[in-house]
Formats: sequence, structure tokens, C-alpha cells
Amino acid sequence: MSGDVAAEAVGARVLRLLAERDETLAVAESLTGGLVAAELTSVPGASRSFRGSVTAYATALKRQLLGVDGDLLERRGAVDAEVALQMARGVRSRLGAEWGVATTGVAGPEAQDGQPVGTVFVAVCGPVGGAAATGKVTALRLNGDRAEIRRESVRSVLELLACELSENARAKDTEQNGGN
Repeated sequence: MSGDVAAEAVGARVLRLLAERDETLAVAESLTGGLVAAELTSVPGASRSFRGSVTAYATALKRQLLGVDGDLLERRGAVDAEVALQMARGVRSRLGAEWGVATTGVAGPEAQDGQPVGTVFVAVCGPVGGAAATGKVTALRLNGDRAEIRRESVRSVLELLACELSENARAKDTEQNGGN
């Protein structure tokens, strides 16, 4: 299965899970430059759950549009786990969605913010008040050329969201069934 087919399959799964829950998703992208949004919107019926996206490629836009802490960006740069998490929270809040995801990293050809090519952080943040609201970040060390790194970043963030949606659904089922 090629990377594009894998991302397409997980994108469709994410949208199905969101639709079943009547929940929405917003996306914040940096290194992927809109590829996550493109993957999601290629699925028929995506508009039921996909609210929109912000491609904040420039570091200043991460602060201005997504509310990422300026001091954090100064200290650590844009390629950082906490930056990814704040991007996910920010896009969720600003676009009025239950779920937010984010990608930030170095696709190449050169290092950035002291981070080598292939360093990527993907994050997901769930509904306010829920167990997933604090968010989850995955650090990736990817190999390949720029296109491969970006494709794998798309697949990874969608897979992280699919896992969180599935775990969140299991937790709700357990809660509704008296903890059994």
C-alpha cells in the first residue's frame, strides 16, 4: 500500500468516526502545507465533520493565528512538541471544532531551529472537558526526501487522531456501562 493510499484510508476512517459522533475537526499545518486538509477534503462527505484549516507556515503566524505562546517560539523555535500541541488547541478553539490536529517539523532540504531534517511533531487535542482535551503529541524521526517526509507526516497525524477517537469512544462506552 503506498503512502498516499494509506493516508486516504485513515482519512476516510477519521471522518467516519467523527460523523458517527457528530463531532468536528480543525487542522493546523506547517510543514505539510495544506496536505492534511487536502487529504480530508478528498473524501466525499468531508464537510459534515471537517471545519477547516490554517496553514501557518511562517513562525509568526503560529502565534498570530493559532495563539502559540510567543516566548515558547522564541526559546524553542517552531519545531517543538509543545508548539504542536498549542497549534492543535489553537485551531480547535479558533475554528470552533471539538477536535484539533497539528503538524510542525522539518521536511528539508536543510535543518531548522537546530532540528535535523525529518524531525516532526504531530498533535491532537480533543473536546474541551473530555479526557483528550489535554492533548497528545507524537515525535517522529522520518527518513526520505521532502515529499516522503510530508506524506508520512499526514498519515501519522491522521493515524494519531484515529487512535484518539477510538480510545475516546471506548472510554465513553465504559463510562456509560458503569465502568464494566
